Amino acid sequence: MDEQFSIGPLEPLTDAAQVGVMRRIAKAALQRHGLAALVDAAALVVSELVGNAVLHSGTAEVRTIMVVRSGILHIVVVDGMPGQAVLRTADDVAESGRGLFLVEAVAAECGGSWGTSCAGACTWCRLPVPDHPVNQA
Repeated sequence: MDEQFSIGPLEPLTDAAQVGVMRRIAKAALQRHGLAALVDAAALVVSELVGNAVLHSGTAEVRTIMVVRSGILHIVVVDGMPGQAVLRTADDVAESGRGLFLVEAVAAECGGSWGTSCAGACTWCRLPVPDHPVNQA
């Protein structure tokens, strides 16, 4: 399958409350395209990458793209602001700072990877598509 589908809402994301909206849109799009086996992992990745973009970029627009090519689900979040997403160590009582660790863990667990491109304006994650996705109701 080589298909591209946008999961972003028509209005730009401007606040953290929109992260949940983007997560639900991503889950529905994955289900609709027969990728139910990746719903949980991809939803977590979308939540964390979009959340980081909304929180740290200072931009008024965040775009999320998911594309399946050559058996890999590519999740890309574009905020248009340069600057690398960096893994940071959060202490035990910190309320934030663990998102990229979660993305890294999910990518590693699935046999994928994550990183940044475009001088940091894009953060991405690649997750292999299982040979036989299981459709869930």
